[in-house]
Amino acid sequence: MTISPEPVRTTPPTEEATAVAAARGGDRDAFAALCERYRRQLHVHCYRMLGSVDDADDLVQDTYLKAWQARASFEGRSLFRTWLYRIATNACLDALARRPKRVMPPDVRPAEQVLNTDFSPPVDLPWLQPYPDRLLELAAPVHDEPSAVVEARETIELAYLAAIQHLPARQRAVLILRDAMSWSARETAELLGISEAAANSLLQRARVTMRSKLPERRSEWTRAPEITDAEHELLRRYIAAAEAADATAFTALLADDVRQTMPPLQMWWDGKELVGALNRYFLEDGAEGDLRAIPTAANMQPAAAFYLRTYGETEFRLIALDVLTMRDGLITEMDTFDPHTCPGFDLPEVLDA
Repeated sequence: MTISPEPVRTTPPTEEATAVAAARGGDRDAFAALCERYRRQLHVHCYRMLGSVDDADDLVQDTYLKAWQARASFEGRSLFRTWLYRIATNACLDALARRPKRVMPPDVRPAEQVLNTDFSPPVDLPWLQPYPDRLLELAAPVHDEPSAVVEARETIELAYLAAIQHLPARQRAVLILRDAMSWSARETAELLGISEAAANSLLQRARVTMRSKLPERRSEWTRAPEITDAEHELLRRYIAAAEAADATAFTALLADDVRQTMPPLQMWWDGKELVGALNRYFLEDGAEGDLRAIPTAANMQPAAAFYLRTYGETEFRLIALDVLTMRDGLITEMDTFDPHTCPGFDLPEVLDA
């Protein structure tokens, strides 16, 4: 990979400059310490670009390898952080050229028109992965670094990640750098090695596509920068209704336009009538045992890890990770993932009775 020229920085930190000099001289410990400061921030950036925690793991490691190999080319005219972001972004662009886009069930087939409990088998597709909030907390900026990795909740929510998959790679990079990272047009252009006019054009086209792919109601449910007390309470009621197998209470929590997906199944359901009937089946007629759930969070959204104790067994075993979207005190989307394909949550496999 060719490392493009560095953009000029404005406030070089003396402590970092000393560490950079040592790293350029071949001091692996100094280099590792510098990189470790930005590991989680870069991980979030690569996740946004690729929609996969697994891919983000690989790309961060690839970034550090390329940075070490190219360390002599870093002349200190930009922040070390900016230089790492350039390498990471280019590595992501290379990866996107080789890999299919990440998908959710609505990208694959139309919604189910009637309740069908003859579920199709799982499909091996590059499904979008949820991002554990515990990793977002570790990605907070250090010292006086430029502002946060996740400046706006809407740029990490699942709806945003699903929509961004429809963008060409360079449009995706520009949108993330400008809207999620709050970089200027000049900084973005310099990082990508393009003109400001080209960067602005890519951003404009990306925003047009995003408006067509995001839910119409999106502006209504991105009010708070963090999960609110009301959302925590709605999650508590969601868990309580499921654990009590109370389908009536469960359905009462759903908005009229609620949607449910269950990757790796291609099937998905739209509207309170179908989604309510589907979950009534899971909780009542089709129940295979007792449920227990523990609250968690993903993509800055409330989530619940569900465990099933099948009839006759003594242990509750991990079966699902539900990530919820909420609006006006109701649930508007339920994305139910296979937790064994969702790295980073550190969920116990078994709960005692």
